[in-house]
Amino acid sequence: MTITANGLAELKALAGRDLGHSAWLEIGQDRVNAFADTTGDHQWIHTDPDRAAGGPFGGTIAHGYLTLALVIPLFGELLDVRGVSMSVNYGLDKLRFPSPVKVGGRIRLTGTVVSVEEVAGNGVQMLIDFIVEADGSAKPACVARAVYRHYA
Repeated sequence: MTITANGLAELKALAGRDLGHSAWLEIGQDRVNAFADTTGDHQWIHTDPDRAAGGPFGGTIAHGYLTLALVIPLFGELLDVRGVSMSVNYGLDKLRFPSPVKVGGRIRLTGTVVSVEEVAGNGVQMLIDFIVEADGSAKPACVARAVYRHYA
């Protein structure tokens, strides 16, 4: 269920809130190949299913940065920000990829708002802890603390 925040006051009220989780998203080879084409990263562990079948993961895996990039659409399932003039991804304070995402597997995003503080320019800065879960894996695929800024 998507949480809607309308304006800076409602964003501030989200501090400490668990945002829940997104729907599961299947990671197909076509998506991985498109990401490889976009980034120029054609390492065999991502793009060569035959060779990767004999590799350490028994098949191809998604790029870590593809997993990170998918946080954006999955985050849209958790939080809908309205009543602001601009929102920007301000960066990451922490990022790790504890386990791979196997092609054909599924991921979903969970999020928790760590803090929301006022910043210059009539805005707020939100710290959000994200965990990208890989279906069937004991470890998360990605753990990140993201920094977003929203301006009135």
